[in-house]
Amino acid sequence: MRLTELLNKDEVTISCELFPPKQGAQLENYKNIVKDMAALKPAYMSVTYGATGGTSDYTVKLAEEVRNNNIPALAHLTCASSTREKVASVIEELKAANIENILALRGDIPANADFPLPDQYKHASELIADIKAQGDFCIGGACYPEGHPEAATIFEDLDHLKEKVDAGCEFLTTQMFFDNNILYNFMYKALKKGIDVPVVAGIMPVTNASQIKRITSLSGNMVPPRFLAIVDRFGDNPAAMRQAGIAYATEQIIDLIANGVNHVHIYTMNKPDVAGEILDNLSNIYVR
Repeated sequence: MRLTELLNKDEVTISCELFPPKQGAQLENYKNIVKDMAALKPAYMSVTYGATGGTSDYTVKLAEEVRNNNIPALAHLTCASSTREKVASVIEELKAANIENILALRGDIPANADFPLPDQYKHASELIADIKAQGDFCIGGACYPEGHPEAATIFEDLDHLKEKVDAGCEFLTTQMFFDNNILYNFMYKALKKGIDVPVVAGIMPVTNASQIKRITSLSGNMVPPRFLAIVDRFGDNPAAMRQAGIAYATEQIIDLIANGVNHVHIYTMNKPDVAGEILDNLSNIYVR
């Protein structure tokens, strides 16, 4: 199923993200994670392209496993660490596996590397255009409610985002955020820029205190005082922090849906139990 068939409807969708194993020996265990996540009946499941945007030999295999569990699959495809030849090869693998949906990402630029080399993509918009030329895929892209770290202003970032949409991006998934007002302001600015494709809100349940330190150091997310108070109070109590983090993510999702943001993507960190508790909290809001 092409995801736009879901995302263009006026219905609530909640999806989940998985990351693939680093080694083939772990693949069977990861297939069990897919099975447990699929049992929660998310609208779809995405599979990332390896840690820090590196290539993964198992993204396609795990996406196939998602599809085998009767859940639509969204395969990430990151180009910063790949040549155009490698990207073309992965696109052929996705065709062979009957994966219809791709999330096209530039990814993090490798440290101490000349970028881009002549056989690499410089921007995600270039990758999107190439995917569109090489197959009949439903193509999504990433967006940054707080602005891309490399953009001088949010308006410069929106210009680049419009380039992605014009290149063939059919929906957008946001980076995680912890204050819904940031998303609402971003969506208003994006609409004024003429970006009117579906936007899927990315929510990260923070279930331990070390997560928030890692998140802010990597992405520079703004963390509202209300959430910092939760971390300060419960961060040393793992069970309490887990419960509070799930409750906070649940409240974010309820507020989003109440304000007309129907599509939510949970960054589950391969934890079906966390996703399951959130979905249980939404049992009468999101009917699976």
